[in-house]
Amino acid sequence: MILNAHEKMIAKRYLVPVKGERFIFVVAGFSVGAVALGVAALIIVMSVMNGFRAELFDKIVGLNGHAIVQGYDGRLANWEQIADAARKTPGVQSATPLIEQPLMASANGRVEGVLVRGNTLEDIRTNPILNGKVIAGDLKTIVPGSGRVAIGARLAETLGAYPGSEISLISPDGRSTPVGTVPRIVTYTVGAIFEVGIFEYDKAFVIMPMQDAQTLLLLGDGVGMVEVQVDDPDKVAETLAPLQPLVRGKGIVVDWKQMNSALFEALEVERIAMFVVLCIIILVAAFNIASSLIMLVRAKTRDIAILRTMGASRRSLLKIFMTVGLSIGLIGIITGSILGAVFLFFRQQVVNVIQLVTGQNLWDPSVRFLTELPSRTDPFEVVAIVAVTLVLTYVATLFPARNAANTDPVQVLRYE
Repeated sequence: MILNAHEKMIAKRYLVPVKGERFIFVVAGFSVGAVALGVAALIIVMSVMNGFRAELFDKIVGLNGHAIVQGYDGRLANWEQIADAARKTPGVQSATPLIEQPLMASANGRVEGVLVRGNTLEDIRTNPILNGKVIAGDLKTIVPGSGRVAIGARLAETLGAYPGSEISLISPDGRSTPVGTVPRIVTYTVGAIFEVGIFEYDKAFVIMPMQDAQTLLLLGDGVGMVEVQVDDPDKVAETLAPLQPLVRGKGIVVDWKQMNSALFEALEVERIAMFVVLCIIILVAAFNIASSLIMLVRAKTRDIAILRTMGASRRSLLKIFMTVGLSIGLIGIITGSILGAVFLFFRQQVVNVIQLVTGQNLWDPSVRFLTELPSRTDPFEVVAIVAVTLVLTYVATLFPARNAANTDPVQVLRYE
């Protein structure tokens, strides 16, 4: 929308209040505030939900892989052949053996359910999700035959364990005696404590070298599953399709979408629902813009009539009032974007202050999985939010702008 010098001057004049028009300016100010709040709310909510999904995906996949090939009875036959075939499959980054078994852990008179994971030494040392989250001890001390394990931070708190202390793992697969099977109890030393940021993992995981897990669970050289990483997580099913004939009858291939389908589908539905609901705030702001423009047109009816008699065209008046409305929307969009960016930058501090004032734990990791409020802003979503706001603002300006353009100067100036 290109304005000439006179149209720009008039539009600027109508944007700045004069005596007797303060009320219209206040209404326009509320419109700017409503647009700003709507845009900020959309940016904040969408960024937080994107961050929540991304953090969960990175950490869950970082520890569980993009897919697993799991044996039916907890043991995967010919796992070496399956792992070798997976590594040769196009699109596969790595395939490593893995043991995972729920057991009981005991320390300082306390008992807690745990999930024992046997990883290769290379995986323990190089996994970025695990290696970058050690808060006490050292992963380098955890080697085969050392009797050392790494445990989650929440589990350490529950058991009262710390690096150098001992915990006992209790396995139901033990020695057979005349009175029944005696559970197998093996004592380990805590070598490291990690906090990956997902409450369920920090609460339950006990990580040890593969060889120690095989000894504890009496697996010999066997493993329970093969963990697979692929190049494109969204196409993991298609990538691993060639493995299905080899695995058939021995186990199943489960990808990250199947393992966490309920969680990620719920997040996606909630994300779309929140976008639609928060767009209503912008719709209300658009109605406010329309109201302020209608009042401005009514207040400027005499001026409009004079402009028409001086040669101003209907198209010129239409552009002037649409520019005024769109300017209000643009100011709101810019303000809202700044508010959203500031809030996201200080998001955790804001949460901490609210918790301090209210005395309520707003971010319980046992409910929300993560220990901190995440955020990841998608530029395409920000563009979509701005576009939706501009479209609603444009539609809101049409009616009052057309009324101004259709003003009949004869009727207005008849009694002047």
